[in-house]
Amino acid sequence: MEITLGHTPDADDAFMFYGIASGKVRSGFAVKHVIQDIETLNRRALKHELDVTAVSAHAYAYLNDYVILKSGGSFGLNYGPIVITKKGSSKVTTPEQLQKATIAIPGKMTSANLLLKLAIGGRFREIEMSFEAIPDAVATGKVDAGLVIHEAQITFDKTKFASALDLGRWWSDNMGGLPVPLGINVASTRTMSKSQITEFSDIFTKSIKYGLDNIDAAVRYAMQYGRGQPKETITKFVKMYVNELTLNMGRSGKQAIERMFEIAKEKKIIDADVAVKVV
Repeated sequence: MEITLGHTPDADDAFMFYGIASGKVRSGFAVKHVIQDIETLNRRALKHELDVTAVSAHAYAYLNDYVILKSGGSFGLNYGPIVITKKGSSKVTTPEQLQKATIAIPGKMTSANLLLKLAIGGRFREIEMSFEAIPDAVATGKVDAGLVIHEAQITFDKTKFASALDLGRWWSDNMGGLPVPLGINVASTRTMSKSQITEFSDIFTKSIKYGLDNIDAAVRYAMQYGRGQPKETITKFVKMYVNELTLNMGRSGKQAIERMFEIAKEKKIIDADVAVKVV
């Protein structure tokens, strides 16, 4: 069976799929890789254009006829997206100031955007742009603050920028130690049978396990998506977001996603209850 498989041009996603892409993990699927940024994949999932795809956990609230795979999730363990401001700025240092600020975001359906709304207790003036463009937008004053994701969480220039809000720390401090829900992988129940989804899920788990067991080779492969960052940085980033919950999100991962949606509904950010279905 041929399937379309969407994932981002990011080191952690590439690391997870190394076993499959390298042929070290065999499967009965002919995989067509579709590599695009996470917000594009979120939108494509809304249109059911892909059989299996990475999406933001937030985006799952708007999807129909998809189930979450137990493996491949990106969960922060007391870390996550960060709101940065220009060094020395006093304009945005409190939740109340962030509500009134203009903030660059990497996509409306990103989990980072939802977490920010939950953390500051309301909406804000948002400008959507490529995640790569956000630091420059902050530096040039186009926006008051920027919501950074991916490796920018650990590589932003601390001589130019300050952290105004660490969303990973905020979540962990307020949610009883639940992991920070960021990215998930979903499979379409319109184009794949239950047995096909289960089979692919098992293969995907094996691919992640192969990467973790062969970390140097998998990181070398992932570096083609490292945007010029040194191997040490890519290794650190991969180890942050490919952890034990990536192999199997288990009860705590599912609870984290459910809790995020419960709070979002309480705050009227999403309209309805979300049934979180994990294979």
